[in-house]
Amino acid sequence: MTDSGLNALKKGARIYFIGIGGISMSGLALLARGYGFDVGGSDMNPSERTEMLAENGIKIYNSQVAENIEEFKPDYIVKTAAILPHNPEVAKAMEEGITIYDRSEFLGLITESYSSVINISGTHGKTTTTSMTSLMLIEAGKDPTVHLGAEFDAFGGSTVRLGNNRDLLVSEACEFKRSFLQFRSTTAAITNIDHDHVDCYPTIEDVIAVFAEFTDKVDDNGYIVVTGSDNNIKKSIEAARSSREKAGRKMPSVISCSADGDADFTAENIEFVEGHPHFDICFKGEKLGRAMLRVPGRHNIANSLIAAACAYLNGADPESIIKALNEFGGADGRYTIKGQYKGCDVVVDYAHHPTAARVTIDAAEHMPHNDILVVFQPLTFNRTKMLFEDYVTSLLPCKKVLFSEIFSDREINTGEISSKDISDEINKRGGDAEFFESKEDLKKRIDELIKPGDIILILGPEDIRHLGDELCPAGGEA
Repeated sequence: MTDSGLNALKKGARIYFIGIGGISMSGLALLARGYGFDVGGSDMNPSERTEMLAENGIKIYNSQVAENIEEFKPDYIVKTAAILPHNPEVAKAMEEGITIYDRSEFLGLITESYSSVINISGTHGKTTTTSMTSLMLIEAGKDPTVHLGAEFDAFGGSTVRLGNNRDLLVSEACEFKRSFLQFRSTTAAITNIDHDHVDCYPTIEDVIAVFAEFTDKVDDNGYIVVTGSDNNIKKSIEAARSSREKAGRKMPSVISCSADGDADFTAENIEFVEGHPHFDICFKGEKLGRAMLRVPGRHNIANSLIAAACAYLNGADPESIIKALNEFGGADGRYTIKGQYKGCDVVVDYAHHPTAARVTIDAAEHMPHNDILVVFQPLTFNRTKMLFEDYVTSLLPCKKVLFSEIFSDREINTGEISSKDISDEINKRGGDAEFFESKEDLKKRIDELIKPGDIILILGPEDIRHLGDELCPAGGEA
């Protein structure tokens, strides 16, 4: 580690995470423990993740009261964006004058603590691309520290990996609430730019602008790795270039990736074998090797190219890149096959955005199957309201869609929008959709509709993906 970032904190300090059971927070708590800090935290919802943290020597509180702060006596607090100032633990920490970091600020300190930092951003594909990049660098012996937005079997089911090499960090970088503007990068990747997080970014122009700010944070002698065919990325890069020119700053090297045309990293001789992409990865016309993916979908060709570029630019050899890709089985909740239910493959995916749903359904279409039954749950009311037409058009072509009600843990349901509205509009346009208020009724309808050889494709946040675990406990038949 360098002398900045976490090294600015008191050595052996006590750090308390409020909302410690979250995907990212649990990983950051584990990293903090690995860095030698004394770690504790609270979460109102006990889970397998909080149990895992306790097993790793982290003190867990299942309530959020001022007494926890008095007992643990933290030097620093880390909280999620969902924790408000009137939270009793936050209020007590403020009263005691304890330094409070938002989750993104703490992750920013970690990025400042490494000499080389690969931050992988984009509206879709961040987790998969970050996972792929990490495995390539691990295979090449670079031993990176890794921060992911999903649990990963290769990391023992954790969201993080602490490497012995403190010079290299690979991290997923999310644009929600502009959090990735806290991060330092020597290599920054953008997989794609789409209109999302509409509560933060009312227009696509706002999204393009924040990604331009993100690339402006990249070290002048670093790299920006992009999908070359994405017009929104092109606009963002041009805005960043203009900003740097005005400031008299050098533009980092921009490395393009594409399966559809001229680029630095390209995919050639593409074919699909039982739904899985096989293709040559080439760098400036020279073949690095042939990838034979175990994860389906054309979008994973794009993810693979971005990952290969990030790893190659940071010292991974072609053999390690190809070997890691060909062994990659996917991150949790990203086209994860949970098992079989009554002769059907049960697949879960985080694809809650219309664009992600479209490419995931396309990936399933390329897999061996009879019919595909899509089970869908939108994430957040604002997103569903703003992107309503996109939801309808992306799901309209499906043979059958079963909807669960919109899930949101950060909004109040005002009753303005419901999954039923999408279902009704699809039916109005000649599609076939049904809405269910209860998960039990939805499960009964699944039983009525499926036949052996079908795919049950469950798309959306954890709230609906749990249905995959119910159908296939421990990966087997229910």
